[in-house]
Amino acid sequence: MSDLKDRFDAAVANSKTLSERPDNPTLLKIYSLFKQATEGDNEEAKPGFADIVARAKWDAWKKLEGTSNDEAMQQYIDLIETLKG
Repeated sequence: MSDLKDRFDAAVANSKTLSERPDNPTLLKIYSLFKQATEGDNEEAKPGFADIVARAKWDAWKKLEGTSNDEAMQQYIDLIETLKG
């Protein structure tokens, strides 16, 4: 288990205990970085326009295409640490 993975797992746990709920753009960033870090590039079918939330999540994740798992983990860690203050 790498140090980065340990710090990522800790950040995931910390994301559930933030004192304030992040705004929607930040929540999308958290979601998309998590998906990129854990699953890699978005290969899922694009949701239709009717499901706005699923579409926003899909788009946010798709923007990270080509980002390495390690890089996505580090960005996720940095974002959560910023939100923790």
